[in-house]
Amino acid sequence: MAIFVLISLLIFTLFSPSEVRPQGPLQRVVITYSSRSIASIDLYIAQERGFFREEGLEAQLVQVRATAAIAALVSGEVHALGSIGSAVRAIQRGAPAKVLAVSLRRPLFWLVSRPELKSFSELKGKIMGTTTLGGSQHTAGIRLLRKAGLDPDKDVTVILAGDVPTQLQALVSSSIQVGILSPPTVIVARDKFKMNVLASAMDEFTSLQNGLAVTERNLQEQRQLIKRILRARAKGSRYFHQNERGASEVLAKYLAVDLPTALETYRLSRPAFTADGIPADEEIREHLKMDAQILGLAAPAPTSKIFDFSLQREANRELGVK
Repeated sequence: MAIFVLISLLIFTLFSPSEVRPQGPLQRVVITYSSRSIASIDLYIAQERGFFREEGLEAQLVQVRATAAIAALVSGEVHALGSIGSAVRAIQRGAPAKVLAVSLRRPLFWLVSRPELKSFSELKGKIMGTTTLGGSQHTAGIRLLRKAGLDPDKDVTVILAGDVPTQLQALVSSSIQVGILSPPTVIVARDKFKMNVLASAMDEFTSLQNGLAVTERNLQEQRQLIKRILRARAKGSRYFHQNERGASEVLAKYLAVDLPTALETYRLSRPAFTADGIPADEEIREHLKMDAQILGLAAPAPTSKIFDFSLQREANRELGVK
């Protein structure tokens, strides 16, 4: 009887398709992300909790400004990128890529000003920092300024000021006076440096920011490899939604903040993330409509030109993600 049980367990281990760690050497993949924030938490967790290794992958996560990352993706220097907000705009301009997963469906950005600037009217003539001109962060800042009655083209000067933590340093030194910050940096700005949080974009509009995008060529020629990346990312996302403490511990480590700040960041941000990597159709339409206005297009691009969720759906079925 014992021998029968052992044989059964061995067969299950050899042929179970979902959570088994592959044998053999790990395959190296390079994935980019644009800023140190909770936006890339699925990738951080997949790395820290060994989900990439479970898929037979040695993942190198590289922080690169979104515009440079898109160029590296198209040239074949990287396998995938996480900054899909910029990827969507690049595809509409002709970049041969597809967005395969969306992890962040709401904009996790807050408009923050130096302590002496307590209202929107005081922002006129000031300098606002952003990571990428035309990126999701910049777009969120522009929309918040317009909602407050300011003209972003005339009332503020926008400069490239590095990623979100670097922008906080620039705020502290007063080389910029307005920042568009995401958690946990916005919490540190509020609590440690007494910056003013003037507005939140999270509850104002849809913005598809993070996920996974690849070139059309890689999608055709390396489909199984790409699916393994998606599976690892999906495992990270599932862990994020199901494990508040563990996810917060990973966030605290990767972003060098204390655990209470990481926990507040988690609780503040969790509703902005998709559970299955696929946003609602209405969210996609709203995002593409906004992009068309920003890019000056006559009409939004067709969804099928930008997105292909077929591999994500396959990965979800295999992992039991709903």
